[in-house]
Amino acid sequence: MTFKCEIKEMQAQPALSIRTRTNLERMPQAIGQAFGAVAQYLGEQGQHPAGAPYVAYYNMDMSDLDIEIGFPVSETMPGKGDIGASQIPGGKMGTCLYTGPYPEMSSAYEALNKLLMEKGLEPTGIVYEVYYNSPMDTEPAKLQTLIMFPLKG
Repeated sequence: MTFKCEIKEMQAQPALSIRTRTNLERMPQAIGQAFGAVAQYLGEQGQHPAGAPYVAYYNMDMSDLDIEIGFPVSETMPGKGDIGASQIPGGKMGTCLYTGPYPEMSSAYEALNKLLMEKGLEPTGIVYEVYYNSPMDTEPAKLQTLIMFPLKG
């Protein structure tokens, strides 16, 4: 498989999200519930997402994942309940566009890590996945995910 991995300068993006902890088995339900809650809140506010939904991974402990689930918005908005105002960071970002089933995404992570090592760049440790389509209406081989590693310095 080949991947389009790049280093980009990104603008910070305001977002609304829910930060939670879950394990790998419960993650699809946690993501679905959070996307639904944030989308409903946006609708109540007469707003729409300003881009594709994302999940930020603050760790990679599959039995106790610390994740942020949300949508980018066009301007900073107040949160409500579990929904908080957040931000997808700006600055230098390692990115890799992956097409295929979620369980086979590790090769894209490896390709992005290899590029960063070759360029002497260090990730912050937080990983963002932006989901351009949904497994609810897209076959696994055609799922598109943008993997983003914010970079130090």
